[in-house]
Amino acid sequence: MGENPAKNHYAQLNQGEENEMEIFGYKTQGWRRVFCTAGYILSCGALLLLFYWKPEWDVWANCIRCSLEEADVVLLRTTDCTEPLQRTQILILFHGSYWNTKRSKLRLGSESQLSLNYPGAGRDEFRIYSRKNVSWISVSALIKSRSDYPATAEEDSVFSKAIMKPSLQVKSIQVQKIRYVWNIYAKQFQKVGALEDHHTCSAIHAKFGSGLTCNEQNVRRVICGPNTIDVPVIPIWKLLIKEVLNPFYVFQLFSVCLWFAEDYMEYATAIIVMSLLSIFLTVYDLRQQSVKLHRLVESHNNIMVTVCRKKEGFRELESHHLVPGDMLVLKEGKTLLPCDAILISGQCIVNESMLTGESIPVTKIHLPQADNFKPWRMHCAEDYKKHVLFCGTEVIQTKADDRGVVKAVVLRTGFSTAKGDLVRSILYPKPMNFKLYRDALRFLMCLIAFAAIGMIYAVCVFAISGEEAGEVVKKALDVITIAVPPALPAALTTGIIYTQRRLKKKGIFCISPQRINMCGQLNLICFDKTGTLTEDGLDLWGLLPSGRNCFQDIHSFPSDCSLPWGPVFRAMVVCHSLIIWEGKIQGDPLDVKMFEATNWVIDDSSGHQIEGQGSTRATVVRPGPKASRAPVKGVIIIHQFPFSSALQRMSVIAQEIDGEHQVFTKGAPEIIAMLCRPETVPTNFESKLLLYTAQGFRVIGLACKSLQPGKQSTNLTREEVESDLTFLGLLIMENRLKRETRPVLEELSAARIRSVMVTGDNIRTAVTVAKNAGMISPTNRVILVEANKIPGSFSASITWKPLEENKPEDYGSLEDDSQTERRIRLALGSGQYHFAMCGKSYQIVAQHFRHLLPKILLNGTVFARMSPGQKSSLVEEFQKLDYFVGMCGDGANDCGALKVAHAGISLSEQEASVASPFTSRTSSIACVPELIREGRAALVTSFCMFKYMALYSTIQYLGVLLLYWQLNSFGNYQFLFQDLAITTVIGVTMSFTGAYPKLVPYRPPSQLISPPLLLSVALNILFSLSMQIFGFVVVQEQPWYSKSDIHSACPSVNNHMENSSSISSLVLHGMRDGAYGQTDNGFKSYENTTVWLLSTINCLIVALVFSKGKPFRQPIYTNYMFILVLIGQLGVCLFLVFADIDDLYSKMDLVCTPTTWRISMVIMLAVTLAVSFFVEEAVIENRPLWLLLKKTFRYHSKSHYKRLQRALEQDSAWPPLNETFFSDSVAVSVEGNMEGHSNPTFDSSEDAL
Repeated sequence: MGENPAKNHYAQLNQGEENEMEIFGYKTQGWRRVFCTAGYILSCGALLLLFYWKPEWDVWANCIRCSLEEADVVLLRTTDCTEPLQRTQILILFHGSYWNTKRSKLRLGSESQLSLNYPGAGRDEFRIYSRKNVSWISVSALIKSRSDYPATAEEDSVFSKAIMKPSLQVKSIQVQKIRYVWNIYAKQFQKVGALEDHHTCSAIHAKFGSGLTCNEQNVRRVICGPNTIDVPVIPIWKLLIKEVLNPFYVFQLFSVCLWFAEDYMEYATAIIVMSLLSIFLTVYDLRQQSVKLHRLVESHNNIMVTVCRKKEGFRELESHHLVPGDMLVLKEGKTLLPCDAILISGQCIVNESMLTGESIPVTKIHLPQADNFKPWRMHCAEDYKKHVLFCGTEVIQTKADDRGVVKAVVLRTGFSTAKGDLVRSILYPKPMNFKLYRDALRFLMCLIAFAAIGMIYAVCVFAISGEEAGEVVKKALDVITIAVPPALPAALTTGIIYTQRRLKKKGIFCISPQRINMCGQLNLICFDKTGTLTEDGLDLWGLLPSGRNCFQDIHSFPSDCSLPWGPVFRAMVVCHSLIIWEGKIQGDPLDVKMFEATNWVIDDSSGHQIEGQGSTRATVVRPGPKASRAPVKGVIIIHQFPFSSALQRMSVIAQEIDGEHQVFTKGAPEIIAMLCRPETVPTNFESKLLLYTAQGFRVIGLACKSLQPGKQSTNLTREEVESDLTFLGLLIMENRLKRETRPVLEELSAARIRSVMVTGDNIRTAVTVAKNAGMISPTNRVILVEANKIPGSFSASITWKPLEENKPEDYGSLEDDSQTERRIRLALGSGQYHFAMCGKSYQIVAQHFRHLLPKILLNGTVFARMSPGQKSSLVEEFQKLDYFVGMCGDGANDCGALKVAHAGISLSEQEASVASPFTSRTSSIACVPELIREGRAALVTSFCMFKYMALYSTIQYLGVLLLYWQLNSFGNYQFLFQDLAITTVIGVTMSFTGAYPKLVPYRPPSQLISPPLLLSVALNILFSLSMQIFGFVVVQEQPWYSKSDIHSACPSVNNHMENSSSISSLVLHGMRDGAYGQTDNGFKSYENTTVWLLSTINCLIVALVFSKGKPFRQPIYTNYMFILVLIGQLGVCLFLVFADIDDLYSKMDLVCTPTTWRISMVIMLAVTLAVSFFVEEAVIENRPLWLLLKKTFRYHSKSHYKRLQRALEQDSAWPPLNETFFSDSVAVSVEGNMEGHSNPTFDSSEDAL
């Protein structure tokens, strides 16, 4: 049954956000409820259990459709845009793997709860549904009269629009810890717990600057709920019930009941014991996780804070009483933030390592009182975070301004905060779209169909033989428990579990384990430059001062003569955001190096008197003991405009003690030059900048200006401060490559994994670093793509220029132009070229030249001056081309791109952050190939486990069906031995094999439904079937074979002959009660012994054959545990084959056969092993053969980027060179492209090795 969205019945929740959902309204109907209750009773609770698993069926059965306004129940479902998935919880334990298996019922466990996700095959299949009851919140006790009704600050708020009159109630639902209320005017559910986005900067200051009234605060608290990130410790009984109701255990219960009915007493008892052990260990593990997470967050839930109340002044209260719109007062000293808040006065230094993984203190400045109609976040653009203090971060220093105290307006509370979002991401992991899991589900469906055929066969055989109807049903149902391994999905996660442990040992932490398999498919990695490819710390190389419209002599560092006092020196002393923290200078590495070169010190010990501003805590810098003589006692940094990635600059307002106010600005040289008066910028500015950036130096521009006396500096806007500047010079810094960078990039290149640089630095510097790092080969050409908007029109132009290595002596020389042109054309013809472009050009191309963007990205290697939003957008665009994209960078500016990528790797000392799924404690990119290697190994391990589980259940299934022909089956201990002694131990140890140390230039397949894998499974099923049928038929042709005498082959046991005829007659009639003595319980026969021994050792054969080593995993002999297990199991099996121990044979339901027949069985098994191994190596794993077949049948990859590559190879006009194109006047909006993009998993079968 599906949903046909009708008017008012359907809406979208969190539209455009990552957690977007569809919501449907339903009203409970009495007579439907009565019928359903009757169904629950008549089905003995089976219907209720089905509704527990399928909440949408529960809603459809009990309720009728209605408008959301009338609804008392809502049904939520994930949206198509994220290709949502059905999630099955698979629990795995590191400290002791255990399996519940009869007929392959695997259950593995771990320290963490994993989510296994099955992507839907179609638009309406397998989408997550959840049911929520609508609840009502009464505010009548708080609003007793009209005067109490929400006033000024509330008029435009959702709080006012949610209160229904005259009942004074609010309709709400709670989804994933977030509360939504019904907006009676907009007719939709809206999120509460956050300040509305529509407020302008001036409105925030005006409406919330003096705090909320007590009544407003109370109403908001009732509607929003407490400001706590409450993760309660789940009671053991709840965990137990939830675990027992898992479909796996329900199937287990069904199977156990069936086995008891068939008198499989010992087997059923063993499975019950193991199931109980599994349940208790899982519940214990979940309980430990619950306690751990509870302890992690509870410390932040009760902090004493000071708030400002309108008409009441300041008052202290517990942080769980805070609501959006409250005015928070931040006092001096360290403070842990209990909510997200917008700073509206003063300045803060914050440690955000919990969020971003970066331990560098971050400066926060107050929200400007801009008087315009733009919402505050839109006004601040990408820099809005500079004004926001995030929950869970630590304020380490506050600086008040002329308004006296540092104040912040509460922006978000509870689970709506940044920290709440991190906790929710742990509680509700985002499903991953990966074909592997979808294919596993499809294969499971095929096995069910396979089991259905077996059931029909069983019914026919037993019905024809005249068995009772009850016995026929039991035998038919038993086929399902054999053929369908419910543990198949769990088998696919075993590789992930062991890989996660190996990664942890290597310092790589993972908060999203389901992404590990995705790492095995990565074929493009985006790298940040500074701190990722290059060293974090920069070395000061030189200073190129400017004066009288030209550059002066360069001052090199280190130098015997110190810098003279002057504007450039003052800029180096004050233009930074450094602080003293824990006795050390802390801040951006560039700022630290620049400041240390001056030999001045920061005096941050006390407040300083600033003229016209009273006593304000300000940073003062003074000459140090080693500093050169200066005519001032010190300089006070009055106000900061912190560095902005979007603006590519920072500024400070400073004042020499008893001197005038001055502005100092530093940033990207091109940007600084644009902000300066033209007459102060040297005429050779561009050539000098090119000279140093082409050598790979990091170049920073410096500028300053004096402020008019009497003007209040803190009231100036950034635009006013950063205008009409005087250019001071260029600061040249050396940014060395990390020693691991080049070898890692060469390793990735050899493995055919593309490397792309995405940086905020200058494009020439980035290209040089890319060449030095090996991203761009010396023989390859770089084409600079420049796009510009045409002034006075809505169109734009794009130009393609070769980026030649410019030497100062022949700069501008044209004497060898024709030779250069020929050389470039030759390189382009062979496809050896790379595009480089800056963020501004990227944005224009995305807007005006959308059709060219995929072509540029196909060979784009360097993307410079990229803002954080542009980085995220670039990753999404690569994903749209069907690349599997990894992103490696720091946790701050790259946060968005790290989250959007298939695998984001943050280089950080923190174990986990909200920034990315993977965090590496080693601060080099060496973690990238390591993660890819382990991802490939995990993926291949999943395939191995899948194939083994499929073959194991099929081998057992075929054996039982063969014996059904004789009205026989396997015995209790035979099943126990196969399931527990063989499969359990193999399943646990098979996944121990580590990753192969070398990355090969192709990836493992991403899907189970691939020709090699299906052929492998099909052929091995055929080999097993052939061997079992051969053994089954040939044993009946032996001269010693007797259908009525199971001791005819061994004369030594003739003393049992007298019982043989009665026993064999029992066998023929299928009697299983074992009431006729210990010597035979009805399972013994020559066919049973032959088929069971062949099928048992066959399980060992397929385990060995499927345990794939190179090229993605280490050779199988390195997995010592697995090899020892196989040898031990083979030894036991051979002992069972050749032993003549009556008691043992009697217990195992085996009969004695001649030695020649036993040797014959061993030969059959040896032949099967040889054939299976040969076929696996010579056909299935023969990559050249499959490539030849693909070439013969003209199969081409369907990936977008592959198709584009083939098209461009035929296009002689691509790439254009020294050409300019113009766009049409219509621009494409790229605002929406900043959202996450869910990439459809692409066919990974590349054509080339």
